[in-house]
Amino acid sequence: MLWLLAHDQDRLLGSGGVASEVWNLYFHWYGLLAQGAFPSGDHLWQYPPGAGVVLLSPALLPNLTYFQAFVVLTLLTDAVIAFVLARAGTRPGRSLRGAGLWIAGLPLLLHIPLARYDVQVTAFAVISLLALSRSTRVCGAFAALGALVKVWPALALIGTPRGRTTREAWTAAAVTSVTLLALIAALFRNPFDFLRQQGGRGVQIESLGGTVLMFARRAGWPGHTRYQYGAVEFVGPHVRAVAACSLLLTGVAFGLLLLWRLRARRWTAATPYDAALAAVLLFTVTSRVISPQYMVWLVGLAAVCLTSRHTTQRPVALLVLAATAVSTVEYPAVYGEVINGAWVGCLLMLVRNGLLAAAAVVSFVRLWRSGRPLVDRPQLDTPSRNPDRIPVLSRTGG
Repeated sequence: MLWLLAHDQDRLLGSGGVASEVWNLYFHWYGLLAQGAFPSGDHLWQYPPGAGVVLLSPALLPNLTYFQAFVVLTLLTDAVIAFVLARAGTRPGRSLRGAGLWIAGLPLLLHIPLARYDVQVTAFAVISLLALSRSTRVCGAFAALGALVKVWPALALIGTPRGRTTREAWTAAAVTSVTLLALIAALFRNPFDFLRQQGGRGVQIESLGGTVLMFARRAGWPGHTRYQYGAVEFVGPHVRAVAACSLLLTGVAFGLLLLWRLRARRWTAATPYDAALAAVLLFTVTSRVISPQYMVWLVGLAAVCLTSRHTTQRPVALLVLAATAVSTVEYPAVYGEVINGAWVGCLLMLVRNGLLAAAAVVSFVRLWRSGRPLVDRPQLDTPSRNPDRIPVLSRTGG
C-alpha cells in the first residue's frame, strides 16, 4: 500500500487524485483548524466537529510534513486495529479470522485507506464493539468518539443487549458526546457549520441511485455529471426524486432495524457485532453517496464479526470482500469510464452495488433469524453483563 501511495501519479492509480485529498484539502482545513476555527461556508466541510481533531493530529509529529505525518498515524491506527482484533481472537470462543480478514482485506483498496481518515474512524467502532464484553461504558464512549468524527460509529450501539447493558452504554455515549462537544465549542469557532452543508447534496455516481441514473443515461436520459460537494454527482431531471427515494429507503432501513431490536428474543456473543454490520450495510446501500473508502468501514465491521464463532455474518464478509475488490477497479483504475457512463463503468457499478445490496439483505435476514428464540433452550429473564460468557442468550420480554 505504501509503494502504491508513492506511485500515486501513475495513470492507472488516478494520476495523483487519491493522495491529493490529503495534500490539498486536509492540509487546507488543518491550517484553519490550527487557527482555532472550523471551515465556515465551505460546502466540502460536511463532517462533525470530531473530524477536526483527527485532521489536527499530524501536528503530533512536527518533524514530518503534514502528508507524511498523516500516513504514519494512519498506519499506526491500522496496526492498532489489527492488534485488538488479534487479541480478541485469542480469547475462548473466539477466532483469529477477524484479524486475518482485516489484514488481507484492507489492501484490496490499494492505497486509498492511507489517504483518507476512515481507518481512524473505523478504529473507534472496532474498539467500541470489542470492549462491550468487558466494559459497557468504554463501549459507549468509543462509539460516541467515532460518531463525533463521522456519525456512523454510533450504529455500533444498535445491537447492545436490552436492559442494563444498553442503558450504561448509551448513557456513556451521551455523556461523552455532550462533554466533548462542549469542549470543542469552547476551543473552536464555527464547530457546527457542517450542519448547513448536507442538505444540498445530490446523487453521487457511485451510489445505488447513481447506478440507476447511469443506465437511464444510456437509455437516453438527458442528465449529466458535475463535481460538487466533494463528489461527482448527477445533475438533471428526476435527480431530486432519486435522492428523495434514497432518503426514504434510509428511513425504511432504520425502521427495520428498530423492528428487529423490538422483536429479537435471543442474543448471542456475536449479536452486537452482527447488528452493527447489518446496520452500516443498510445505511451505506441506501445512502446518496457510496465512496470507495466506505468499504474500510465494512471490512472493519466484518472483521469484528469474524472474531466470534457465533457470528451469522460469514457469507456477508465474503460479499463485502468481493465488493471491496470491485470498488478498487472502479476507482481509481477506470473512474473516467464511470464518470462518462461508459458500459464498462456501468457494469462495474452494477456489480459493486449489487454485491453491497446482496450483502445488506443477507446480513439483515441472518440477523433477524438469529433473534428468534430456540424452542429447545430454556429462556433466561436476566441478560448477562458479559455476552462472551454465555454463548446463547434468550429473552422473553422488554
